[in-house]
Amino acid sequence: MSTATRSAASRVSAASRMARLLPMPAGAGLARMMVERNITAFRRGWVALVTGFAEPVFYLFSLGVGIGALVHTVTTDSGRVVTYVQFVAPALLASSAMNGAVFDSTFNVFFKLKYARLYDAVLATPMGPRDIAVGEVCWSLVRGGLYSTLFLLVALLAGAVPSWWALLALPAAVFIGFAFAAAGMFATTFMRSWVDFDFVTLAIQPMFLFSATFFPLSTYPEALQWVVRCTPLYHGVALERALVLGDVGWGVLGHVLYLAALGTVGVVGAARRLETLLLS
Repeated sequence: MSTATRSAASRVSAASRMARLLPMPAGAGLARMMVERNITAFRRGWVALVTGFAEPVFYLFSLGVGIGALVHTVTTDSGRVVTYVQFVAPALLASSAMNGAVFDSTFNVFFKLKYARLYDAVLATPMGPRDIAVGEVCWSLVRGGLYSTLFLLVALLAGAVPSWWALLALPAAVFIGFAFAAAGMFATTFMRSWVDFDFVTLAIQPMFLFSATFFPLSTYPEALQWVVRCTPLYHGVALERALVLGDVGWGVLGHVLYLAALGTVGVVGAARRLETLLLS
């Protein structure tokens, strides 16, 4: 065998291994069919989708405006002085993206997997477990993106968006949703009953309260600061705050890489777990 032939065979082998590793659709457009199915299912239940952004809006006006009347300005961790409503709005935007993605990729996916047996029926079509994983994560991004869009409009009307960098806040929110949706779906494949969802609440609620959402990171004890830096929502909050306030620096890349790594691990893990659960 010539050197060129061996090189070509090596490249084909590497591509084959990569195709097996990455949860890409088995056929063109198959993952999109899962998204279309969910859109059709929620066509008559659109009110349930829209109301999902209400919680962060309530927090924005109750805390941002209420506490903002007492705490007029806040110094961010980068040293910039902003109003309290401008400080808290980007964090609530990240939280909105997280909520929309997590709750769809956990509760809804678990019901489809364990009770509705939807995915067993899907396997009777040309779709495979990888298509299901990618399609459900994409649908979670659609839902999280909807929440984030509505919240960003409300924040803009409330005067909490001072920079044109905020134009990138919506794509960033979708990216945050990707990380949480993938991780949430991966975790769901290990759950045995509805009781296990107490762990979801146990993870989400402390992150929402302590990821520098309502107070700068510098106000926490130093030991707790390192714990906060390890949480995914902190990186989402820091990313959104940098964009909305126009305080963009090289540190933003660290937050992007963290969220990208979490999302990639989640999608790959969810695809492999679905293959094990549905095909074994």
